[in-house]
Amino acid sequence: MKNIMVTGGAGFIGANFIRYVLKKTGFKGRIINYDKLTYAGNLANLAGISRDFGGKRYFFVKGDVCDAQKVPAILKKFDVDVIAHFAAESHVDRSILGPEEFIDTNINGTFALLKTAMNYWRVGGLEGSRFRKDVRFHHVSTDEVYGSLGRTGYFHETTPYDPRSPYSASKASSDHLVRAYHHTYGLPVTISNCSNNYGPYQFPEKLIPLMILNALEGKNLPVYGDGKNVRDWLYVEDHCSAVWTILKKGTPGRTYNVGGECEKTNIEIVRTLCGIMEELCPAKGNPAMKGRKYRDLITFVKDRPGHDRRYAIDCSRLKKELGWKQKYDFEKGVIRTINWYMENKSWIKGIKDGSYTGWIDRNYGKR
Repeated sequence: MKNIMVTGGAGFIGANFIRYVLKKTGFKGRIINYDKLTYAGNLANLAGISRDFGGKRYFFVKGDVCDAQKVPAILKKFDVDVIAHFAAESHVDRSILGPEEFIDTNINGTFALLKTAMNYWRVGGLEGSRFRKDVRFHHVSTDEVYGSLGRTGYFHETTPYDPRSPYSASKASSDHLVRAYHHTYGLPVTISNCSNNYGPYQFPEKLIPLMILNALEGKNLPVYGDGKNVRDWLYVEDHCSAVWTILKKGTPGRTYNVGGECEKTNIEIVRTLCGIMEELCPAKGNPAMKGRKYRDLITFVKDRPGHDRRYAIDCSRLKKELGWKQKYDFEKGVIRTINWYMENKSWIKGIKDGSYTGWIDRNYGKR
């Protein structure tokens, strides 16, 4: 791996991945961050990276993954040998509000990247095509493609797909395209399906950062339905280390589930956050709370359409075959996350000066 193109590298997970690779892996090559800078793409997520690595080992290119002229030009200019494809529209509520962008970016964008990579890396003609031995296309996906679980059981790499939202359907489609390019053309690909990420730089429409910021500002903490929907939670740096491990050791054509092995209901998450915040930033010392405790802000709201009941990941393949394991348990990871949001008020201000609108309810209204 000499020249890694990271699509969506200004987003939450992509930016954390770039930071992880450049600072914690010993990687000596170049990273090309290719990002369209939509509402959740933010170059502030990479503050310091341009200063420390820019011009030699880190390059930012603003662009759309669907751009049939620009993507090939970037692969050629930087002689890209690895594509780590993080770029995606990823918020379920937004996909309910407007699915068109999800279809365009997640499906058409992935198709455009696959076609470009195949054309640039291929040796010989289409019939019996061969590829350079030093290349890899890694596609980052989600556990939501598997649908919803009952009270027991886990998602395995062989679990049939059963997406329930426009977001998960678009990601399922892109997964199938990636596999098809491997089986049909021999393109060396790997896929990872991960559980819910949390950590620094996450756009605050997602559950954990939304709850943290709302609590700090004395706003309601909206919880869908009865709050008993279950998710598996994964600290973002553990996800980044998993993707790096797959890039180094993964078998072409193979899918790897990435999980935190940390199942929690949404209401349990919110109550845990409230408890930890009472210790780190007591409500009695927060003027916005007006004498209330953080738990007093919890508000149950009407459930969203197609809300899957439970996700749970079996990541034993990744652990057994490639030797990966998580570094952070939930308490350790969430304390680091809360502290990060409390200490980075300028980042939060920049987000709120832009397109941040809070949570989106099932009636397609914004609050």
